[in-house]
Amino acid sequence: MNFQDIKPKISPIIKVISTILITGAIGLELWNIYAIATEIQVPSSLNPIFWFERFAVSCHIIEAVIAAFYAPSRNQMPIQYAIYTFFVGTVGLLELFDRED
Repeated sequence: MNFQDIKPKISPIIKVISTILITGAIGLELWNIYAIATEIQVPSSLNPIFWFERFAVSCHIIEAVIAAFYAPSRNQMPIQYAIYTFFVGTVGLLELFDRED
């Protein structure tokens, strides 16, 4: 069994999980900003989670920029594909580079 056989089965699952986790990371960061602005004490045990979600969001932003840059060469709208790639992550880039012109 090779990767091309597994890809159609796993790709939709990864897309859903990635979208949920990135949306949760954005919500978590917004909550953290709200807590800082209103001087609410955030438990220090959440600091590793905050760093991990910031790293994940940063990686997804970089992937979105790459997708926006290469989308016109694949006849895709840059902003639309960048947003899509931001939420689904590397799967979006793989789909973009897998397309045949």
